[in-house]
Amino acid sequence: MSRESLRSTFGEDAELYDRVRPGYPGELYDDLAELLGERPKVLEIGPGTGQATAAMVERGWSVTAVELSPGLAEVLQRKFPTVEVIVADFDTWQLPAASYDLVISATAFHWLDPATRIQRCVDGLRPGGALAVVSTHHVAGGSEQFFVDVQSCYDRFTDDPAKDGLPAADDVPKDPAGLGETELFGSVEFRSYAWDAAYSTAAYLELLSSYSGHRALTTDRRDGLYGCIGALIDAAGGSVTKRYLNQLSVGISLNQPLA
Repeated sequence: MSRESLRSTFGEDAELYDRVRPGYPGELYDDLAELLGERPKVLEIGPGTGQATAAMVERGWSVTAVELSPGLAEVLQRKFPTVEVIVADFDTWQLPAASYDLVISATAFHWLDPATRIQRCVDGLRPGGALAVVSTHHVAGGSEQFFVDVQSCYDRFTDDPAKDGLPAADDVPKDPAGLGETELFGSVEFRSYAWDAAYSTAAYLELLSSYSGHRALTTDRRDGLYGCIGALIDAAGGSVTKRYLNQLSVGISLNQPLA
């Protein structure tokens, strides 16, 4: 399926997405505040139902959120009435020029048009503002043997090629968004945060159901895949631990920084 088709799957069950998708470490927002000051005016791209929005609202940041899915946007607005929620495709949205201290996209930047996304974000920044891209990776750690064994389920029920194993956190490229490859920033800062989350069998299968690739499977393939994965988790004691790596890339504009 195309990028445009896959990214539309997330809004098919907005309540599920809201229930199962994880948030982000508090240290990430501490680092952003250190770079930008405590009360930035923020444009968030692809907020989903507020997995990153929540911490920014709690800190008193002024947030405008542009969300592609009406279903996700509805949940987001219900949870955070003070956030200005705009239902639009950021790739074609009428972006206010030079309006924001921070443009941020958390685990959504890769869904934007790669030919225009960095420049469009920079166009929305005030002098001294910053573009922050948060990426999320599944890395080695947690229930390591389960994630070796589970590849056999994907080999049986999907067309995904066999993987050689999960990368170590230190081996994941630190700038997946490519901010450092452009000449649009005076400097680019990088941070990383590794953490573990434990899931029951049912909770892990629900989490998988929020992923675009799993949602795109035929019903027969998805049922077979989930049955195979569920049996492996049950055999391992009924729970699995997944290690996440969140990476933060922050490009500071060429003008005088804010703080």
